Amino acid sequence: MGQNKLQRFAEIATFPNVLIYPEGMQGKWHHHFKNTHPVTLELACGKGDYTLGLARIFPDRNFIGVDLKGNRIWKGAKTALETPLPNVAFLRTQIDKLDNYFAAGEIEEIWITFPDPFLRNSKAKKRLTHPKFLQLYQPLLAKGATINLKTDSPELYAFTLEAIAASGCTLIENVPDVYALPEVPPLLQIQTFYEGMHLADRRTIRFIKFSLPSVPLDWRSIKLPSDEVTADRGD
Repeated sequence: MGQNKLQRFAEIATFPNVLIYPEGMQGKWHHHFKNTHPVTLELACGKGDYTLGLARIFPDRNFIGVDLKGNRIWKGAKTALETPLPNVAFLRTQIDKLDNYFAAGEIEEIWITFPDPFLRNSKAKKRLTHPKFLQLYQPLLAKGATINLKTDSPELYAFTLEAIAASGCTLIENVPDVYALPEVPPLLQIQTFYEGMHLADRRTIRFIKFSLPSVPLDWRSIKLPSDEVTADRGD
């Protein structure tokens, strides 16, 4: 590990807005923020560009960037401290362990911005919009909560639409090309580091907003068209 990464890991351990594998946080995020404002998560947040952007637009909401890579979190956490943005926090952990840190109904909204699309069908269950993850999110989300995906990957975009339909979710918004809109909404004008790179490469940016069903999900019983393709190929 490089010296710079080691230094950043040491620094985030001292940042008051970074929680590293914390214990006893379920249902207690209002204590950390010292208010009862709604909580939004950015999953696989990287440097936290969207977490910071949303926090600037909505000072009366709390935003938590979740990522495993502490050297990436360092950038967003440092910016939030220096700005300052007291409604921003970062959680260092694996996303599949979210239920260790949040209580039922504690999350009002989720943003998933330019995640790894895991293009091999054999790795589909790692996609953050796979029904396996939707089942994980479901009990943690408040009534009426929404999930937002912003991606440059046509494969992940198509897969997510499949997962939404197969899981009985409600599709609220579907934008096949964000920057082809006559007017880009403020929430979609926030750009991550990776989005800037994708735009420079002239890649199309896609956006989906949806909500989960009220009926509890059982991801193992949900059949996706891509599952059949995987079985046929033997991936």
